[in-house]
Amino acid sequence: MDVLTKSTISWDGKTLPGYPAGQPEISILKITIAPGTRLPLHQHGVINAGVMLKGQLTVHTEENETLELKAGDTIVEVINKWHYGINQGDSPAEIMVFYAGIKGMANTTTRATGTGQ
Repeated sequence: MDVLTKSTISWDGKTLPGYPAGQPEISILKITIAPGTRLPLHQHGVINAGVMLKGQLTVHTEENETLELKAGDTIVEVINKWHYGINQGDSPAEIMVFYAGIKGMANTTTRATGTGQ
């Protein structure tokens, strides 16, 4: 068994928050980001972590913090902090993301629309 990541802090060095009350719900998403694509500004209200499967991705926060990810890297995502990712590579980026949420609560909210997923 290989432990890829085990952490109590997100990639920006902040301590992960406690879990909200409610029925736990796990979501696992495989997200593909085309070359040259910038994701919308968004935030996560639930703890999530991922593994870059292919390609590269640069994550930026509004506070000018930056994280460079390449295939094989893991990420413990920032919580309740606006950020976006950019695939500046020439091939699709694929990341598998695991959300530890609460049933009925959005995993992700975008600033432009205020909508959740």
